[in-house]
Amino acid sequence: MPNLRLADLTAEIENNVRRALLEDVGSGDITAQLIPAERLAKATIITRDDAVICGTAWVDAVFRQLDPRVAVHWQVVDGQRVKANQPLFHLEGPARSLLTGERSALNFLQLLSGVATRAQYLADFVGETQVRLLDTRKTLPGLRLAQKYAVTCGGCHNHRIGLYDAFLIKENHIAASGGITEAVAAAHKIAPGKPVEIEVESLEELQQALEAGADIIMLDELSLDDMREAVRRTAGKAKLEASGGINESTLLPIAETGVDYISIGAMTKDVKAVDLSMRLSL
Repeated sequence: MPNLRLADLTAEIENNVRRALLEDVGSGDITAQLIPAERLAKATIITRDDAVICGTAWVDAVFRQLDPRVAVHWQVVDGQRVKANQPLFHLEGPARSLLTGERSALNFLQLLSGVATRAQYLADFVGETQVRLLDTRKTLPGLRLAQKYAVTCGGCHNHRIGLYDAFLIKENHIAASGGITEAVAAAHKIAPGKPVEIEVESLEELQQALEAGADIIMLDELSLDDMREAVRRTAGKAKLEASGGINESTLLPIAETGVDYISIGAMTKDVKAVDLSMRLSL
């Protein structure tokens, strides 16, 4: 599956930001009304953590929707590694608007930079191998595309976007369909041309999946020895994806078995936001 591109997310970003501003600002920022409407200000946003930046377009959209008079001057780009205390961008405009938009803008930037930072951290583990690290559907509701874009900024890759763009036939699907052979055959009939991936839990099931013509075979918690054997048996006839219980201690050994992909739900699910700070000056 191809990675998401920022150019494909224009409408999504506008919708994300519209919902965020409605949620936060609602009928109006009553605290900002303490400040004279004509007062102008500047602000600098810094990171308190080492990080990989992602979310610049969301920040731009926050201030564009809130008040087009606000100017955003970036000193970094998506995908750039930064150091703690490094300035990320400057703002100029009405003081009320800078303060009203602060939290929504930083919420997007801290979350998406957190995902990108985590993705880059994991990618660095396997940088000397040919494996591709994939995200999953374990994302925040309503922010899946944003998080999946952040994964790419961190040097990892996108799995399927949702339930509509590729088959992922897991244990319960197999049982309900009557078996691996039956499930793969039905998938090819339902949506010819869509990628068909199927989960297997043993080398015997791997053989069935290969004979059925699966495009991608997910090796669910197989041992390292069995993964190496799966690579040998598959010999390029399908792509192999390792999944299940993968952590920092097992990531590199699994990559070294020769599998094509490793999927990691924690890349988007267990994310620590990057600590950001805005400093206002009048």
